[in-house]
Amino acid sequence: MAGILVAVFWAILVSFLAVVLARLAQTLRATTKLVADVTEQAVPLLADASVTVRSAQTQLAKVDAIATDVQEVTSNASALSSTVASTFGGPLVKVAAFGYGVRQAIGRRSVPEPEPAGRPSRRTVVVGRTVPSARAKKRNGRSSRGQKD
Repeated sequence: MAGILVAVFWAILVSFLAVVLARLAQTLRATTKLVADVTEQAVPLLADASVTVRSAQTQLAKVDAIATDVQEVTSNASALSSTVASTFGGPLVKVAAFGYGVRQAIGRRSVPEPEPAGRPSRRTVVVGRTVPSARAKKRNGRSSRGQKD
């Protein structure tokens, strides 16, 4: 009886191991099929990725060339701007100042300054010309500074 019991136990154990091995074989077949499918899809994807990376590298080289050209144009524009400013800036300021001075002179000549009544005005002689003193202007409420046209 002990022999039959040991034989039944071994039969159950072998059956259990056979089921486990069958499932393991099925899992290995599924895994092998999955790896084959992934390999079939990954190889073209890797080839496409390689082509894309090469294309991107070419485009980056072109962008780098464009950026270098833009930097050169920017430096040239800056140099041109400073050259124009130094060449025309000074004379334009002088012309503007001269025009302002002419307008001020014409404006002062057209409006005569009234003399204060009862007092002789003080005048200062400068290079053959007489100019009213600053005190007379302050008494009348006028000043040459701050007047607008």
